[in-house]
Amino acid sequence: MRKTFVIDTNVLLHNHQALFSFKDNDVVVPLGVIEELDRFKGFNDERGREARSASRELDNVRARGHLCEGVAIPNGGTLQVLIDHDMEIPYGFDKNKVDNRILACALHLKKQGRTVYLISKDINARIKADALGILTGDFETNKVRLDELYSGWRELILPARDIEAFLSSKTMEYKATDLYTNEFVLLKAEENENKTALAKYCGTLKKLTPLFHVSAKPWGVEPLNLQQKFAMELLLCNEIQLVTLVGRAGTGKTLLALACGLQKTIDEHVYRKLLVSRPIMPLGKDIGYLPGSKDEKLSHWMQPIFDNLEFVMDRLYNNSEDVGKKIRFLIESQKIQIEAITYIRGRSIPKQFLVVDEAQNLTPHEVKTIISRAGEGTKVVLTGDPYQIDNPYLDGSSNGLNYVINKFKNQGLFGHIILHKSERSDLSALASELM
Repeated sequence: MRKTFVIDTNVLLHNHQALFSFKDNDVVVPLGVIEELDRFKGFNDERGREARSASRELDNVRARGHLCEGVAIPNGGTLQVLIDHDMEIPYGFDKNKVDNRILACALHLKKQGRTVYLISKDINARIKADALGILTGDFETNKVRLDELYSGWRELILPARDIEAFLSSKTMEYKATDLYTNEFVLLKAEENENKTALAKYCGTLKKLTPLFHVSAKPWGVEPLNLQQKFAMELLLCNEIQLVTLVGRAGTGKTLLALACGLQKTIDEHVYRKLLVSRPIMPLGKDIGYLPGSKDEKLSHWMQPIFDNLEFVMDRLYNNSEDVGKKIRFLIESQKIQIEAITYIRGRSIPKQFLVVDEAQNLTPHEVKTIISRAGEGTKVVLTGDPYQIDNPYLDGSSNGLNYVINKFKNQGLFGHIILHKSERSDLSALASELM
């Protein structure tokens, strides 16, 4: 049965390609959505870019026919812009709100006998649509179920003699197809579970290999649990160019990324600089709303990064009072650079250790944009907590961090680990568990 999908503005601001994601069906864009796209198109952020892209796509379709009548598109469906100003809005709904005009459009099409779905990332819009008897749904493309997220490691139970042979020869053939490339393995002896070994799977050779950085303490930071050891291995291996670290608050994902970045940049000179960035999300405003220079504005949003840098420096220099001066020196000498995500788009970033913190607040398209900025010799590290999302139109399944994990697993340049145990403090661990 052919369906009609009425698209809300927030869906197009999330991904303008949603216009063409409903194969062999009719897509309707209410005029109110076009008006909202016009309002957003001047924004100098991802919403503005998606609004402009959606408008360009609609204009391209318009060249092939009249949008008011519906234009056939290559996926077998049609695309239509529908005038919604004169449609009847149900009693009790504010007629001046664009959201309610969109609902009126969907209700109008339903009364024509069509099977109508309102597609919106706004929970309240979906609730109101359901109250009106309109079928509704979120935009599901690019979603990855949080409970099915690849963990990056697993346990294998083997005879003790096999583990001894692995420790002796530093390699073990493993031709089964259930492991991903760069997936970590905790080998346990079936006779004695306390007899263990750590390994990483090499997909090209079909072999398990030992960890090369199991004793590393970059800038005095020592891994405190099994998953942190795995994370540090990924961060210190030069051949792995994309790393994702997922974990709740206090699991050490940002701290490990910064410590390893400093090691690779300052001590080993593998990269020219450590570039650290994070989305500007808490109040939904660009940094231009804050007073001061760009660096002064950024300092408000990047304080968590400075906190982690201070922690690393304190451990390395035994709580020296000169820690602040040392951090300023590294920043002034351009060995460490801190930027907002806004300033990364359009750049080419060669030979740098790039850490993107709070990546769960980025859309799949934004993450793609960031990774595609990586030039020759650059390593990209994405850290985040899918359970703590500030972006109102993302959730634990639709954020860009989960999306890239699902797309890149089993790629030789990629490594991933989920960190479970909070090491910040007993209070932090308890809060993460209970709240």
